[in-house]
Amino acid sequence: MNNFYTQENILKNETPAEPEDSVSGIVDSIIYQNEENGYTVCEIEDSAGEPVTVVGIIPYLSEGDKITAWGTWTNHPVYGRQFKAETYEKTLPAEEGDILRYLAGGNIKGIGPKTAQKLVEQFGTDTFSVIENHPEWLSEIPGITKKKAAAITESFKSMSGARAVMMFCSDYFTPQTAMKIYQKWGGAAVDRIRNNPYRLCEDFRGISFSRADRIAMGMGLAADSDDRLMHGLVYVLRQEAARSGHTCIPDSELLRCAVELLFAGDTSYTEKVAECIEKAVGKLSLIPLDVSGTRYIFDPLMYRAETYIAKKLRQIHDRCPKMNARDSARMIESSEAKSGITYAVMQKKALTQAMADGVMILTGGPGTGKTTIIKGLISIFESLDYEVALAAPTGRAAKRMSEATSHEAKTIHRLLEMDFSDENGSKFLRDENNTLDADVVIIDEASMIDVQLMEALLKAVKNGARLILIGDSDQLPSVGAGNVLGDLIESGAFPVIRLTDIFRQSEQSLIITNAHRINAGELPDTSRTDADFFFLRRESEEGISATVIDLVQNRLPRSYGADIVPKIQVLTPSRKGLSGTDILNAGLQEALNPRAPGKAEKKSRDVIFRVGDRVMQTKNNYEIEWETDDGKTGMGVYNGDIGIVTEIDREDNLVTVRFDERICVLDAAQLDEVDHAYAITVHKSQGSEYPVVILPLYSCAPMLLSRNLLYTAVTRASKMVILVGKPTVLQQMIDNNRHTIRCTMLKHFLME
Repeated sequence: MNNFYTQENILKNETPAEPEDSVSGIVDSIIYQNEENGYTVCEIEDSAGEPVTVVGIIPYLSEGDKITAWGTWTNHPVYGRQFKAETYEKTLPAEEGDILRYLAGGNIKGIGPKTAQKLVEQFGTDTFSVIENHPEWLSEIPGITKKKAAAITESFKSMSGARAVMMFCSDYFTPQTAMKIYQKWGGAAVDRIRNNPYRLCEDFRGISFSRADRIAMGMGLAADSDDRLMHGLVYVLRQEAARSGHTCIPDSELLRCAVELLFAGDTSYTEKVAECIEKAVGKLSLIPLDVSGTRYIFDPLMYRAETYIAKKLRQIHDRCPKMNARDSARMIESSEAKSGITYAVMQKKALTQAMADGVMILTGGPGTGKTTIIKGLISIFESLDYEVALAAPTGRAAKRMSEATSHEAKTIHRLLEMDFSDENGSKFLRDENNTLDADVVIIDEASMIDVQLMEALLKAVKNGARLILIGDSDQLPSVGAGNVLGDLIESGAFPVIRLTDIFRQSEQSLIITNAHRINAGELPDTSRTDADFFFLRRESEEGISATVIDLVQNRLPRSYGADIVPKIQVLTPSRKGLSGTDILNAGLQEALNPRAPGKAEKKSRDVIFRVGDRVMQTKNNYEIEWETDDGKTGMGVYNGDIGIVTEIDREDNLVTVRFDERICVLDAAQLDEVDHAYAITVHKSQGSEYPVVILPLYSCAPMLLSRNLLYTAVTRASKMVILVGKPTVLQQMIDNNRHTIRCTMLKHFLME
């Protein structure tokens, strides 16, 4: 039980090659240890009683550990002779004196020098065995209660688990990655990896399928085994969903991609992979669908989502009680009198349709009166004593909806009461067995809803309720898989009201005028210098990025005051290039939040975070706990949420971020899902609104230089838009009206 570090070699049935030199001894002191990457400088006492300085990546090392390290001797110009460890093994000390030193060093929570002395006097060389296996014996020691004994055992097992995971992963990952695996999966990590190494590429950013695949094959999985091929097929489908938004792909494309992934394109394996596809289809591990002579293959999760959406929407539409035209007209007149507003023709049609049908879709660009209709719907339905629920896919969109309507709006996740537990993972408490109380559910920014979120929402809508979806169908589709709003509109299965008229108060804004010009395939008007829409011509990428930084740091604050800086959001088409998010974020951080004496900072991956940085969550994480200033608590931070770093605790390796009203304390593993947000991609900005948007226009991947991406970026701004870049790129984006085609079947299921 003393050696925690032999599992890897037993599992792989091999012994690591050992460097020529080695040292062994008890760790006498830890001189330096970096908790994030495991780099350690320690002093050990070797078998001859001589002190030896050992340096290297040795995470979770504690005073009193017995260590054997293999490596080379070096001479440091300042610190003298040192042993540089390349590989190592650790065991718990076996002699009573060494055990006492280990326990007295505070390595196990609840045990200090006095308690350590008592334990060793009582149990001698069996002390570790007693701590691990017999916590009830510990409570026989004066001063150790049953509760404290249980806590001591738990702390010891946790430390043992951490060491086992680190050693298990040492041949495959850097210590930093191994630490992240332990931090996320805990002591169960070894069993999880053994049971299914492919979970690594699903759950950890930066671990590729090929890395997980090498681990699986190192464990003896045959290259052409059905198990490996099946994991590869599912990975291809999920990658296509994550990368391109497809809910299914043609079987020929699945076959080609799988052969490329699993066998580097060696076509001699094509028949074997094709056989595996048929086996998976036969077992319903993959779902086939024949449409117009082509067979498409689904991941069952996506098939279930799209078929359920189609079925439930029909139910909602058919079962909702209808209101006749005479009553609708009377309710609209009453709403007009109450609000002092005279609705336009299409607005009245939208209100009438919402009262007449169970499902109604409202779409239109900025300034066309969508918010006015939402307020009218709230007024009408509340006058009928209907309970109305307002929601949007993101926190910022929900906040805007609340401010515009003076009624509470929630994120869809919060509306459905997202819950997380270690045993069951994340789930929504509101579902078909615990439906929402709302009689009317109004969803804004519906273009952002992917198929899995839509499935979850519809499960929670009760029989007899109405669903009203509002969104701009000309914006980019959802980040997640599917084309929900677009498919619903194109199917013709439900009434769609499209607003096109710009109202008088909106005509004064060049942002709105130009958004509609862009959507119509026309160049925006950039001739006025007294308006809210500007174009600064720059031909070089260096000039574009320099101008963007200068605008944020100097020019705009000089003209409008320093208060404008937090209101500015730089949006870019891509992460790459001199004007992509990666380089712009580094430049903007240096300009707006440079390193300063006393300002805490922390490095994660290759990114330096400082107090005051604007940051963005890049992945849904339902495990993150948050608290508000008024004491409310909850869990969950979502992809695209933007916040500010407010505190960095270097001692405990924690970073505090305020995401709007939610205050979150992130550990090193959670920080891996956070990026700077001085500049973000247009895709990540969906559902948000910013007072000032700066958009660099530079040459990048042609698929990103599209009309709907430009339109989406411009419509994120409420007060000012500044385009910076090449006129040729602007013209290219206007001309490129090719929408990204997603392979989805929701439209097909709705039209069946």
